[in-house]
Amino acid sequence: MIQITLIGSGNVAQHLIKAFSKSDLVEIAQVFSRKKEALEHLLDSDKIITEYSALKESDVYIIAVSDNAIAEVSEQFLFDDKLIVHTSGTAPLNILDSKNRRGVFYPLQTFSKNKAVDFSMIPICLEAENQSDYAILETVAKSISKAVFQISSEQRKALHVSAVFVNNFTNYLYQIGQEICEEHHVPFEILKPLIQETAEKINTLNPIDAQTGPAKRNDSNTIAAHLEYLTNENQKNIYKILTQSIQNNGKTL
Repeated sequence: MIQITLIGSGNVAQHLIKAFSKSDLVEIAQVFSRKKEALEHLLDSDKIITEYSALKESDVYIIAVSDNAIAEVSEQFLFDDKLIVHTSGTAPLNILDSKNRRGVFYPLQTFSKNKAVDFSMIPICLEAENQSDYAILETVAKSISKAVFQISSEQRKALHVSAVFVNNFTNYLYQIGQEICEEHHVPFEILKPLIQETAEKINTLNPIDAQTGPAKRNDSNTIAAHLEYLTNENQKNIYKILTQSIQNNGKTL
């Protein structure tokens, strides 16, 4: 069994705890949390530590904290030459303290504490300073996921920026759509089958081929009517920017 120690108690850490708890190849040795009660619903209390000095021997130490805290946390380990990895989509591998062997274990997914996920379908992006450490990380990753990729720090930046567009920005557009519906007493539920179909299209179509709508058709009358209808300046500006971007994209084909 590969022994792992997790550092953190947030969304990523909690989902990793749930996933590793089901693995036959990996055992959670310890989890560091500033507050024990944050994790007591997930694992035995005696495995939760609140002091770095209580860290025991593990094969891999996974830092699952905010990007701003990674460097500081990596400096807290009182040992050296151990395999320490972080779970960030943007932080480079070398943000970790060089006294230990460094790597990245990045699950590319959006996590919410109260929303269950199927970890076997989540891509895990790995990076390590040497092949033997990569092999360990690959074994750990494949124990919980069917989608494991070797991705460099530079490639991971591209993935994370792309993820912001397809996930965070898209979700914000859902929010705008919901606000418009609620303002005019229309159930947002009506739009959910459309949202689902749009997401499913990219399983069989290239996104550029799946694009529809007035901007794609250059339907100037509809675009003008929409802009006249919108009273919120933020919504209107976003509509203009996205419409122009789609139209410019068509011109470059």
